[in-house]
Amino acid sequence: MGELNGHGGQLAVAAARAHGVQTMFTLSGAHVFPLYDGAVRGFGDGPAMRLVDVRHEQSAVFAAEATAKLTRTPGLAVLTAGPGVTNGISAVTTAHFNGSPLLVIGGRAPQSRWGTGSLQEIDHPPLLATITKQAATVHDTAMIAAAVYDALRIAVEAHRGPVFLDVPMDTLFSHSSAALPDDPPRAPAEPDQDVLAGIAALLAQSAHPVLVLGSDVWAERAEHAARRAAEAIGLPTITNGMGRGILPAGHPLLVTRARSLAFKQADLVIVVGTPLDFRLGYGVFGSARVVHLADSAGQLSRHATLAGSAAGDLGLVLDGLVQVWETGLPRRSAAPYAGWLASLRSASDAAVAAETPTLDSDADPIHPARIYRELLRQLADDAVVIGDGGDFVSFAGKYVEPRQPGGWLDPGPYGCLGTGLGYAIAARIARPSSQVVLLLGDGAAGFSLMDVDTLVRHGLPVVMVVGNNGIWGLEKHPMQFLYGYDVAAELRPQTRYDEVARALGGAGELVSRPGDIGAALKRAFDSGVPYLVNVVTDPAVVYPRTTTGV
Repeated sequence: MGELNGHGGQLAVAAARAHGVQTMFTLSGAHVFPLYDGAVRGFGDGPAMRLVDVRHEQSAVFAAEATAKLTRTPGLAVLTAGPGVTNGISAVTTAHFNGSPLLVIGGRAPQSRWGTGSLQEIDHPPLLATITKQAATVHDTAMIAAAVYDALRIAVEAHRGPVFLDVPMDTLFSHSSAALPDDPPRAPAEPDQDVLAGIAALLAQSAHPVLVLGSDVWAERAEHAARRAAEAIGLPTITNGMGRGILPAGHPLLVTRARSLAFKQADLVIVVGTPLDFRLGYGVFGSARVVHLADSAGQLSRHATLAGSAAGDLGLVLDGLVQVWETGLPRRSAAPYAGWLASLRSASDAAVAAETPTLDSDADPIHPARIYRELLRQLADDAVVIGDGGDFVSFAGKYVEPRQPGGWLDPGPYGCLGTGLGYAIAARIARPSSQVVLLLGDGAAGFSLMDVDTLVRHGLPVVMVVGNNGIWGLEKHPMQFLYGYDVAAELRPQTRYDEVARALGGAGELVSRPGDIGAALKRAFDSGVPYLVNVVTDPAVVYPRTTTGV
């Protein structure tokens, strides 16, 4: 790019542009005005950067994170000093747990006034050090471009994650000359071939193997290698997070609906690109041997007993495993796991058939599953489905199976409510021609619904569906079970969240009869505006979960 000349905001934007960043998410603050100027006016012959302002800083960071998830390029959020930064900390933590590459640039009180009690003066990096790959202050205007460029490089290197920089106000407003680092592309990390041979040998010894594909497979752009591996070896496969859709709905190897049986009867479980946390029983699958494949050594499980593990570029790991399987082992039958797969397919088909009455339920109050029956009839193959909630979104995870990878967003293992509107803002920008559907529990709606205003102001049509049961479902029922009573678990029944959307410039309606859901969803999809379908559901229905996360 050559030598750069400009104020600190222009230097930062030029460096972010060099990493492919196209959108800046923010909430207005004077400490970061130069960054806005850099985004609006561009730099030299460089294009302007899209600027999207939200109503709460957490939504800005969630939008940056969702941009990283969907586009697999780093996201950018700009937060003003003090409460602007601290308001974004839960969202930064979510990105940390999800391994989402993004840069948060914070404003900072002027260095020339430091220690005198300037407005919103606080030292941010110590607050963010444990939830970022790097947290630092840039004190020299001439170093801003290099610091931003390096921060984004760090964010996208495996294992991915958020980086935080703040810049004192007087440094950011100052002018300087600078040059971006000469940063040649880094070669992908090669896995150890002997290790892959050992894993292939475990597969050859196995009668009941299961493959688990998680979010990092998508993040590593290894979705095609993962599908090749599953199909070449014939592995029954379960997906989670953004691994969903790598084997599309209806694929003969996809046995997520028989997950419990698969994990119970497996003799080998190969987990790729996701931690062995509470979502996977902490890495204990009956008596099965466990293999963990991750994008970097630091992501390999330290608590589970592993029969094998490999770290490296996941596309190379999976393709290397297939190569050993096909050329480095004695000849095997063409489909060594056909009988095992058939039993899981049968269990999966039976589970789907058993759920038909629930999905078609005409119960009044409405069973939440009925919403998903109606939604599935209208979802396009390339739809982006976003979940933000507890029980209501758990039903979505059960019934909504993406037909393509990169079409599912949920909060991930940190379990932070409030991701929804930020994720929806980003999804509509990243996928302008796709359906974007945001599924909100009524509890989760309270965290971010004001950002419907952002959707309206920026012309971002999104279909929002609220499962309105008037309770905190994840808390009310367990409290009743433990104590025989519950407290702090009630919301006002039939709150008109649709009227909130209308008041903010969008549209919406209340649905209280099951037969009206489908038509309401069609109106939402056809509207071309942010549209909220507020469905009154039965508070007595409890999602049949198998883990509490404890």
